[in-house]
Amino acid sequence: MKVLVTGGAGFIGSHLMRKLQAEGAEAVALDNLSVGRRENLPEGIDLAEIDVLGEDLNRVVANGNFDAIVHLAGQTMVGASIDDPAHDAEQNILGTIRVLEAARQSGVSRVIFASTAASYGDVTEAELPIKEAHKLAPMSFYGLSKVTVEQYLELYHRIFGLDYVVLRFANVYGERQGDGGEGGVISIFTKNIAAGQAITIFGDGEQTRDFVYAGDIAAGIWAALHTTTPNAAYNLSTQTETSLRELVNILSNIAGRRIEPKYGPERPGDIYKSMLSNGRARRGLGWKPVVSLEEGLRRTYEYFVSKG
Repeated sequence: MKVLVTGGAGFIGSHLMRKLQAEGAEAVALDNLSVGRRENLPEGIDLAEIDVLGEDLNRVVANGNFDAIVHLAGQTMVGASIDDPAHDAEQNILGTIRVLEAARQSGVSRVIFASTAASYGDVTEAELPIKEAHKLAPMSFYGLSKVTVEQYLELYHRIFGLDYVVLRFANVYGERQGDGGEGGVISIFTKNIAAGQAITIFGDGEQTRDFVYAGDIAAGIWAALHTTTPNAAYNLSTQTETSLRELVNILSNIAGRRIEPKYGPERPGDIYKSMLSNGRARRGLGWKPVVSLEEGLRRTYEYFVSKG
């Protein structure tokens, strides 16, 4: 199998490229390196240093003879989408359309799309864990752009026959993560704790997230490349709620010292409670998370310690 990964030098991409390499797939990373880093890629991975909005995209896809494209590239920050909705739409909607057009014109058989828990918006505790059939009601332009792309994928399949798999990620974290994105709170916290700096919780600390390790996400993408039930959306999650207070307690144990966070005001667009059901992914992808939160946090913390 030959796979092109947009955003391949980014955080999740760096985990996926290692998974593809380990499975013996022929993988190429496509990244403009605005956020991704060449050093994130393992040895032996080819990098096409271009932008999905650039003129060279069609040439790379046409010449690559790819079986599938995993589309990870895009704007990933809720706050940034609210500050600049036009930029978010350009990166996440127009950028994806460019990828879909390149795939369609070049005979790519399947596109895997990185969607998000933010597609669901805020829900009541009684509605947790959220299933894929739940109404999509994003609270940010970031979530809205992802929902819009999901609709484009459905139409591309219906009109052009292009197969797709939508993967709605819970809050992804792990090594090589930057400070942005939905799981960025773990990156920020672990980086600051490793450096002996203070951390800040925005809100009361009781807001919850479903934190899933990036290596498990990579395994889910690999499963999506091979599933016999495409053209559907799947949550990739642990189906476990963790509050930010609980997160700080676990990090205190890992760091071996008591951490007392500061508190700030809630931020617009932030979801209060989040936990995704993963039953459909277990059945349709044959996937389940295997890395515990404690183990994943330990790996992430040790990574930032090693970076000084």
